[in-house]
Amino acid sequence: MNAEIIAVGSELLLGQIANTNAQFISKHLADLGVNVYYHTVVGDNAARLKEAIKIAESRAQLLIFSGGLGPTKDDLTKETIANHLGKELVFDKAALQSIEDYFIKTKRTMTENNKKQALVLDGCEVLPNDHGMAPGMFLKKDNHFYMLLPGPPKEIQPMFVKYGFPAVQEQMTSKDVIISRVLRFFGIGESLLETKIEDLIDAQTNPTIAPLAGDGEVTLRITCKHDSVEEADKLIAKTEEEIFSRVGEFFYGYDDTTLMNELAHVLLKKNLTLAAAESLTGGLFQQEVTSIPGAGNIFQGGVVCYTNEVKNQILHVKEATIQEHGVVSEQCAKELAENVASLLNADIGISFTGVAGPDELEGNPVGTVFIGIAKKGEPTKVEALVLSGTRAGNRIRSVKYGQYFLLKMLQQ
Repeated sequence: MNAEIIAVGSELLLGQIANTNAQFISKHLADLGVNVYYHTVVGDNAARLKEAIKIAESRAQLLIFSGGLGPTKDDLTKETIANHLGKELVFDKAALQSIEDYFIKTKRTMTENNKKQALVLDGCEVLPNDHGMAPGMFLKKDNHFYMLLPGPPKEIQPMFVKYGFPAVQEQMTSKDVIISRVLRFFGIGESLLETKIEDLIDAQTNPTIAPLAGDGEVTLRITCKHDSVEEADKLIAKTEEEIFSRVGEFFYGYDDTTLMNELAHVLLKKNLTLAAAESLTGGLFQQEVTSIPGAGNIFQGGVVCYTNEVKNQILHVKEATIQEHGVVSEQCAKELAENVASLLNADIGISFTGVAGPDELEGNPVGTVFIGIAKKGEPTKVEALVLSGTRAGNRIRSVKYGQYFLLKMLQQ
């Protein structure tokens, strides 16, 4: 079965909200082996929506709509679909009662237009809304299936999982499943990674390999379609092994993990604590580490040492170091890492100093970064980087490189 997801709402086109509903539905349809080849977004306009429906019908068997089921005049999804299919809209008694009960419970006055939300396509399967007012609908007409879902994520997601997913599942003739595994890499660019596995990509059939870059990282999504989950996993594992033989040194985790998640896991496993001294990154590293649940078990604290005075007076970087080498230097990064670990009684100290931009500093070009890592009982390491990009991008990538360098050091 092929599907197309049509999101309705001018606010999506204006960029006021992101189309997260399509992402959510696509992930669940993949579990059923349903192919989603198109995501369409159309504004609150009946003529354009009708045109989008016609196009979708020419290339998909299942059409899933999100949004446009509310009480206002610009909520026109079901009216447009009813007109297109030659169907009447009728009141669903259960939905109407639920809406009335809601207004009674909240002691609010129910206006006449709220009843509109209880209108459904005649002959459809009504999908109850357990977290809102407008019910969903599922209908077969000729060779197509139509599913209408509300727009708010807090309503559409539980509705689709509880009612929409099983409704689609009942119509499936093939029992194939689509299994995906995401491999996450850092320290290698998308073009280089793709070059190293170019022959695998060119020869792909099932599983398929899809590269994706973002925020200084590269991911590879391996996707396999099979009637057996076990066999699909075996095929993915074989492809994964081939990929690791080429670029395994840059791999750090699977699926939705992050560098910081992996780093926190290793620190906790090894019973190590961490402290940070941040100059150019301005606390971004500390923000990320403290976003991890249970961070208190691994993170002692840190200092944002943005000025030379703080580096010298609080973190005790020698005046001679600053005068002779500057704060953007290997020597400064080394002292920052060692001293913050000592001051905060941590097993490991990590430091970030450099030039985020937009102007050079101490004769160093924008993108010059030094990351120090001091671990008890081991020589302090300092990694030098030359980054290119915006000020914000240089700061973010510096933090990621710090996480990556420390993670790889601890995994050795």
